[in-house]
Amino acid sequence: MLQNLQNKTVLVTGGAGFIGSNLCEALLLKKVKTVCLDNFSTGKRDNIEPFLKDENFTLIEGDIRDLDDCNKACKGVDYVLHEAALGSVPRSIKDPITTNAVNVSGFLNMLVAARDAKVMRFVYAASSSTYGDHKALPKVEETIGEPLSPYAITKYVNELYADIFSKAYGLDTIGLRYFNVFGKRQDPDGAYAAVIPLFVKQFIKHESPIINGDGSYSRDFTYIDNVLQMNFLALTTENKEALNTVYNVAYGDRTTLLQLTTILKDQLATFDDKIKDIVIKHRKNREGDIPHSLASIDKAKTLLNYKPEYNITAGIKNAVRWYWENLQ
Repeated sequence: MLQNLQNKTVLVTGGAGFIGSNLCEALLLKKVKTVCLDNFSTGKRDNIEPFLKDENFTLIEGDIRDLDDCNKACKGVDYVLHEAALGSVPRSIKDPITTNAVNVSGFLNMLVAARDAKVMRFVYAASSSTYGDHKALPKVEETIGEPLSPYAITKYVNELYADIFSKAYGLDTIGLRYFNVFGKRQDPDGAYAAVIPLFVKQFIKHESPIINGDGSYSRDFTYIDNVLQMNFLALTTENKEALNTVYNVAYGDRTTLLQLTTILKDQLATFDDKIKDIVIKHRKNREGDIPHSLASIDKAKTLLNYKPEYNITAGIKNAVRWYWENLQ
């Protein structure tokens, strides 16, 4: 699908982050001219170090909260993959002002810069947190609930702004509501580390992971390669009906946290048999967490021909191998 991007330039904001660096890598493997914008607040230089010598790669160190940086990054760009954001529900509850500044003001800056640079398409990272307290499963794009965190509010505002820019200025946009993405380069460190890399790191160190609640909460864990497929389908689709809307990005299956720990143990035990005997600990549920999450991916299948290739077990197998090689 990336053959459509030959002789085009793609800007990846947050390109030194987990998802952003994987997008950059995939684009560069297809020899697509790739610009990375990052301020390294959560992204890592190590993630893009291998790309710096690639003639098709350009790094711009800048902040999406600065409109001049956004304009500089968008200059001469054909497409934008907007991944830059301040993630984490708990972080947004602790510091809603910074979360809003990055995720709302920064997002608006990028839309304005993309509009003024006459970018052909703006594909952005939305979030499954937008479904809020809506309890029905699976989650269908057209039905959402009330937000449960400042982070969720910011990601919903992104969708509203993108819709307005498509209608008012003719900027083609597509929002991708990510469901619990995991894979190589996802940071296992820090106060807001995602559950899979955090648990993997703890298992490797023979520490007991701690589950929030009794472990019955479930998520639609989504391997990074499925996410790459959706981004590139959104970027290159020629189906006009597929534009200016939002899609769930998931596998379409859910796994409880207890099931997740079992899969992680099984896969890690192929490297270290002692991991099978590590005991899981529990604590109270975390404020703002959604009990269950499961995506309908019918819309993406119908309009974008999305065909996710990696279920939870296949994805974990690949991710665990990468972490085992890189966390030792």
